[in-house]
Amino acid sequence: MSQALVRIAAGWLLGLMLAIAGAVVAINVVNNTVASPQQPVREYLDALKSGDGGRALGILRAAVPPSNAAMLDGPGLQTSASRVTNVDIGDPEERPGNQVMVPMEYTIDGSRLHTEFLLQKTGTEWLFFNTWAFVPSRLPTVDITVVNGNEAVLNGVPVNMPNGRNSFAVFYPGEYEASLNGQYFSAPATRATVTAKDAPVAPLNLLTQATDKLKNDVAAKIREFLDGCAAQAVKEQKLQPDCPFYYASNNRVQDGTIKWTVTEYPGVSVEPFDGRWVVSPLDGKAKVEALQQNSFTGAWYPLDAEVDFSFTTRLDVAGDTVKVTPQLSF
Repeated sequence: MSQALVRIAAGWLLGLMLAIAGAVVAINVVNNTVASPQQPVREYLDALKSGDGGRALGILRAAVPPSNAAMLDGPGLQTSASRVTNVDIGDPEERPGNQVMVPMEYTIDGSRLHTEFLLQKTGTEWLFFNTWAFVPSRLPTVDITVVNGNEAVLNGVPVNMPNGRNSFAVFYPGEYEASLNGQYFSAPATRATVTAKDAPVAPLNLLTQATDKLKNDVAAKIREFLDGCAAQAVKEQKLQPDCPFYYASNNRVQDGTIKWTVTEYPGVSVEPFDGRWVVSPLDGKAKVEALQQNSFTGAWYPLDAEVDFSFTTRLDVAGDTVKVTPQLSF
């Protein structure tokens, strides 16, 4: 063989070896990037951030437990995923059964947290490129209770709370914040962080309280009732009207001189009790003025007395309507 042919053959051999080496490098690069076990994790996180719950559920291959699905799509899911920052997906670690564990570290509310994803090799594509998928699992849930309420807000989404409680299926990792900000009832926000499919999650308990608006509206209705009652007592010229207040006297009172005024209106406190909202007993003061005659001397002199009174009410709140019904006993 001539030297020229030898050089040509050597060149072809070198080129072939370089091509094979390049192909091997390319295969390894692909298997360590887009065909790596980390890739399904990246795709899953992207689906969470975009609020695409259907895609995320398909990638995770997770079953949905019997629960409310409000957090499995849209704004509620996006809000949860947005709180996951500084994400670092680690190298896969081999596990038995042709499986790998992909670790991930991230930050939620300033805390550095850790989640492990279990994946399995499902085959190859184009003879060389590995394919991976999550090992099938079941989504975790977050339980919420609310005192004397049938609604709440979870990650900014209004949700129903039948009988004051509900259970919500959620993706992980993520953070879920429950609160109540109604015009008449509210509860401070409380949060739960979910890091894994089987991580224990403490229930979110909303401690509902009456708002100042409810107390003010109730106080206004009570004031209206008492003022109306006093006006009616004056109209009917009664010392013992059908009101929470009255005055007992054995003296004769000149008709047309009786005047009632409320001098101290009750303070209002609205509290939960036995599954409903109640107004605490109401205490106030009223003043009666009149001209009375002494039964023994016959002399006329002014009546000017302040009396204490107390009564209870029934409170009914439906939507934007507040009804206060005084409960009087005679």
